[in-house]
Amino acid sequence: MEVSSQQETASLVKTLHDNISSVLIGKPDVVQLAIVTLLAEGHILIEDAPGVGKTSLAKAIAKSLDCNYTRVQFTPDMLPSDILGSNVFLPSLGEFEFRKGPIFSNILLADEINRTPPRTQSALLEAMNEGQVSVEGQTITLQPPFFVLATQNPYEFEGTYPLPENQLDRFMMCIDIGYPDRAIEREVLIQHRNGEPVETLQSVLSVKQLREMQQAVRNVRVDDSLTDYILEIVDTTRNHPELTLGVSTRGAITFSHAVQGKAFTEGRDYVIPDDIKQLAVPVLAHRVITRSLVRESQRSRATEIIRQILQQIPVPA
Repeated sequence: MEVSSQQETASLVKTLHDNISSVLIGKPDVVQLAIVTLLAEGHILIEDAPGVGKTSLAKAIAKSLDCNYTRVQFTPDMLPSDILGSNVFLPSLGEFEFRKGPIFSNILLADEINRTPPRTQSALLEAMNEGQVSVEGQTITLQPPFFVLATQNPYEFEGTYPLPENQLDRFMMCIDIGYPDRAIEREVLIQHRNGEPVETLQSVLSVKQLREMQQAVRNVRVDDSLTDYILEIVDTTRNHPELTLGVSTRGAITFSHAVQGKAFTEGRDYVIPDDIKQLAVPVLAHRVITRSLVRESQRSRATEIIRQILQQIPVPA
């Protein structure tokens, strides 16, 4: 089935949302942000405490799509070649053969990405930004769609390596899930009595449908006044007295793509100011650095500053 109308698109998005939400109960906003990132051809980082559903969300997205997916558990002793692949010598043929690593998939679940050193984390940079990898002088293009859903535990947990700024900048959004309320958690307990619900999920979207929707997102109209609104927000982060690093040009481009995805998931072919305001924190907060000396308070203070900026800048009519 091809994506041929706004009504059909809305139906596909709702079906995908409902399928994922059947596993991640009570977190519709989290599911929507993940879908927006997927359709806008970005990557998402989920930062939260262990056991709140990060991996379940990743698996639910992967199983909802008729795509190849791989899960990589990042560890302190992991090497870049464990992700990218390497050349293996074949004695019988007297030559080397390249064995592809787990990055050669449509959906890559990078579980606990901050448990591996920066050298290995950086193996994802080129793939996430350019859709290709370079191994031993050879450049190999990744087959679209390519979507990285990474999870990480908070920095204060033992054995974690903070992601460097250039790695964080490759993620379209950084979000948390949080603990469910008691009624939802009770439903989760009942749901898990017969096993993991995510294992029974069926795919509801083909690769062709996904690619069509991603292409359609690029055609969502962003009025010139809204482009200026985005740039005003970005520029303010660069001149804010409490920030030592503002949003980069890549961040501004990513922000624009994200709001196009947000409009698309709501059945519109044009962006409105609320799209920008609602995505400002998940798209921008992890791209700025505050003057706080305590790393653990960086994200919360950055969130407050982004919200203050939104209140200061006039919204286009």
